[in-house]
Amino acid sequence: MTKVVDNQKRTEELRTKPVSKLLMAYALPAVIGTVVNALYNIADRIFIGQGVGAMAIAGLTLTFPIMIFLQAFGMLVGAGASVRVSIALGKDDHKEAEKILANAIMLTILISAATIVPCFIYLEPLLRLFGASDETMPYALEYLKIIVPGNIFATLSFGYNAIMRASGYPQKAMYYMVLGAVLNLVLDALFIYGFNWGIEGAAWATVISMFVTMIFVMLHFANKHSLVRFRASAMIPSKKVILSIMSIGVAPFAMQLVGSAVQIVVNRSFVHYASSTHESDIAIGVYGIINSYAMLVVMFVIGMSQGMQPIVGFNYGAKLPGRVHDTYMLTCKVNSLATFIGWTLVMVMPGVLTACFTTSPEMIEMSKIAMRVAFSAFLFVGFQITTTQFFQSIGMPGKAIFMSLSRQVLSLLPLLIILPRFMGMVGIWVAMPISDFIAAVIALILVIMHIKTLKISNNL
Repeated sequence: MTKVVDNQKRTEELRTKPVSKLLMAYALPAVIGTVVNALYNIADRIFIGQGVGAMAIAGLTLTFPIMIFLQAFGMLVGAGASVRVSIALGKDDHKEAEKILANAIMLTILISAATIVPCFIYLEPLLRLFGASDETMPYALEYLKIIVPGNIFATLSFGYNAIMRASGYPQKAMYYMVLGAVLNLVLDALFIYGFNWGIEGAAWATVISMFVTMIFVMLHFANKHSLVRFRASAMIPSKKVILSIMSIGVAPFAMQLVGSAVQIVVNRSFVHYASSTHESDIAIGVYGIINSYAMLVVMFVIGMSQGMQPIVGFNYGAKLPGRVHDTYMLTCKVNSLATFIGWTLVMVMPGVLTACFTTSPEMIEMSKIAMRVAFSAFLFVGFQITTTQFFQSIGMPGKAIFMSLSRQVLSLLPLLIILPRFMGMVGIWVAMPISDFIAAVIALILVIMHIKTLKISNNL
């Protein structure tokens, strides 16, 4: 009886609690969870860069397209299911929420098997395609041979952690993510420095940590007292439910998939425009460091946006547009401040930030210019990501997909092809801020149009 009362309280708070307090309650655990998620990868890169060497971190950067590709399919299901669960709970339809969860888990297992196996079989030719040299190939292969099969654990832990948050357990989701990250840090140090396993040690640390997190997340949904849980009666495949999950998840899926393509183009561009193989390896390593720092800030932004998601999704389903609008605006302000701070640090001390990842003088020197150029429009990224998540959260996948692809497909990929022809390797770095600015302008236009429509329809 107590659990039923608690669950009723959770849904009532989503409907009536002040938006600022509600966003804090949901966003803080989500931010910690997503930043902790970033730390899985960042910890690996710091330990590898400092403990193994500059070419090892360049080799690790070459693994990004494959890792992002696999994560894309995890987000297709996890992100879509979390939004659909929020909307179903907003309509007070618990049976539908549990049907969504059951179909999501079946879909995850099938998709993971279909993607992990071919990636594992063709690792070496894929890495050559992505720009691996004889010096960086061994590091990339050692890492991926362990990480790729273990990706199923990452999908089940990270994707369903989002569903846990969406169903009213943000703090519990945070605790599980923190547990995995702390374990990863401990095992990284033990395996790399204690056992001298090198880059393989970092891979094993990540896989073991993800496995432990997955166990805790799955146990939550097996608990009979959870608001949304696995039920045998819901374990019937539903075409309607599966399509509803994928229609929402396709936005972050597309963004990740195109992100993988961008990584490939960037790496190949460095190989083509660098004056030597060694210079291209150094540039690829610097790009990996830039991505690592950006990921830390962006994951904070994504965490805030994920904290926004259940509030917006529930209130949209409950037909409370005023609360939807207020939640979005507050999240935009916080995320814009976060990216402004991230931009300021890069402008002031790029060399210090790079030195956290490597002791290579060449990488540190190149990063002083590359980071400042690449991050020059980074302060607009918070707004753009928040707006994309907003449209996804209210069940408007078309706008979310368009915004997700606006930075990558409409601007970044063409710029990466055109600018280096005239500017050489510098053109690769210049393409990044231009695309950030274009994406922010597109986001601003779409959200102004939507808010005007909302005000007219509801007299807000």
